[in-house]
Amino acid sequence: MITVFGSLNLDLLFNLDRLPAPGETVLTWEIVQLPGGKGANQATAAARSGAATRFVGCVGADGMGEPVLESLRAAGCDVSGVHTVPGATGTAVVMVERSGENQIVVGSGANMEVSAELLDPAWLGPGNTLVCQMEIPPEATAAGLAAARRGGARTILNLAPARAIARDVLADIDVLIVNEGEAATLAAEATSPAEAARKLAADHHLICVITLGGDGVVAAAPDGSGYRLGALDIEAVDTVGAGDAFVGVLAAALDAGHALPEALHRASVAAGLTCTRSGAAAALPNAAEIDAQLSVLSRPVNLGDG
Repeated sequence: MITVFGSLNLDLLFNLDRLPAPGETVLTWEIVQLPGGKGANQATAAARSGAATRFVGCVGADGMGEPVLESLRAAGCDVSGVHTVPGATGTAVVMVERSGENQIVVGSGANMEVSAELLDPAWLGPGNTLVCQMEIPPEATAAGLAAARRGGARTILNLAPARAIARDVLADIDVLIVNEGEAATLAAEATSPAEAARKLAADHHLICVITLGGDGVVAAAPDGSGYRLGALDIEAVDTVGAGDAFVGVLAAALDAGHALPEALHRASVAAGLTCTRSGAAAALPNAAEIDAQLSVLSRPVNLGDG
């Protein structure tokens, strides 16, 4: 089973003709309230793709978190690990222009009250997977990963949004998912994403997955094996939830026993499909939709094959 330990937000989505420049006011024709938060989105993606999934985090006592919890329940997530704390539910302002590019501001609210004490040790044993991001206090994420490593669960960290991470935390990670900029910071001497993935995998004895947006993904394992694959050829409507789709579906595929190449394939298809729809959680595909598009995207090839 997958336990996603992280953030839950109510998203306020503004669709724009173009994103505002600094100091500029841009009017919009539409405002939409949607469930969001990287943790909740990743839990939704995992559940929709067929994995038994629970979400652990916090909502505020303002009642604003209930639509997000209902969305998680509708996706099949167990939300018994969500706690209500005084104050505001996390809220994100998401601005998306017609090209699909976006800008996001997050008011963390109750997400800053999340602690590793919310994790039941029974959820962190062998055969389980813990998925974390960086929208809750870093010390909570670090403690959760350490507890899961001690318990024998698979550990996955999506280092997003980009924040500093102590090097010793990397020792508790089985799968690290970063974008190209984050990878370059962690592997300063690397000259390419493929080299960065291999260096991080070898140095920290983990699987390193580097997402490259429209250029696809590269990944490397500690044994020196590695893969690259492209992205679905789609017309992007909204890229907001693509990264969370990738993480949640990758976790679900690995938890189901798929090998890394197959897991990367499923996750990349899910990310591409998400970009064809508006919103974050609302845009995430289900297992049947992913299955139907697998043949459209070429399978991963070995990094050494060119």
